[in-house]
Amino acid sequence: MGQIVSDVTDILEYNKDKKAAKNQRQEILQKMQADEVEKTNLVKKVLATQRAKYGASGVSGHGVTEGAVLRRLKSETEQPYDEKRRNNMEKLKGIR
Repeated sequence: MGQIVSDVTDILEYNKDKKAAKNQRQEILQKMQADEVEKTNLVKKVLATQRAKYGASGVSGHGVTEGAVLRRLKSETEQPYDEKRRNNMEKLKGIR
């Protein structure tokens, strides 16, 4: 009888751990999705601000230099979010 109780307890603990891992994965995925939306909005805002500054100073958007500056701004703005994404991916891999 003791073995049956032990087996049932093990199964219940396994199901509990499985559900907790699933919830943890869902939470991480939701954070990643929110970060992605926030990153996209921030990049759009930074690029729009920079374009407005260039436009106000009379610089057109057709030059190579302006394009390089905008790409650099986008890259710098995205960097913290890319690091968050990598960290979250590592967390997801660690959840079993």
